[in-house]
Amino acid sequence: MISAGDFRKGVTFEMDGQPFLIIDFQHVKPGKGAAFVRTKYKNLKSGVLREETFNPNDKFPKAVIETKEMQYLYSDGELYYFMDNESFEQIPLNYDQVEDAIKWLKENDSATIRFYQGSAFQVEAPNFVELEVVECEPGVKGDTTTNVTKAATMETGAIVQVPLFVNQGDKIRIDTRSGDYMSRV
Repeated sequence: MISAGDFRKGVTFEMDGQPFLIIDFQHVKPGKGAAFVRTKYKNLKSGVLREETFNPNDKFPKAVIETKEMQYLYSDGELYYFMDNESFEQIPLNYDQVEDAIKWLKENDSATIRFYQGSAFQVEAPNFVELEVVECEPGVKGDTTTNVTKAATMETGAIVQVPLFVNQGDKIRIDTRSGDYMSRV
């Protein structure tokens, strides 16, 4: 059990059978009245953010989140299949579970999958990926003002803003957390 007075950023807890992650907290001790903890937390299954105040003595069970490195195998159109690198067990996940990460993953790439009570709820792509540009407009000569970008479609279908000198067929490095172009490879 964890008390609300022990809340810190990154702490996970259970409430009403759902796992939550503390995003922000503030211990408040007003001049009059009892102290309280103002908290911003996220539902790990649905992604919904909430703000609420708790009494520092409120107790909650600690949510145990398991993290595994798994390999993306393929998609059959509806489900996305991932393989555990240790047990070679394959798990199918639907689009809602993988939608943030799948645009950065090619077949055989590794991904981090988080589990709560044995069921996967979040897939995370590596922080940096190298993908090939399959479609982009050619850069216009003389159009070289600073920070001019154009849209480029990657081999996974993701669309990234890239500098004018990037052409179709180039491999580029992308930060998956922000979707920003980093460099040519």
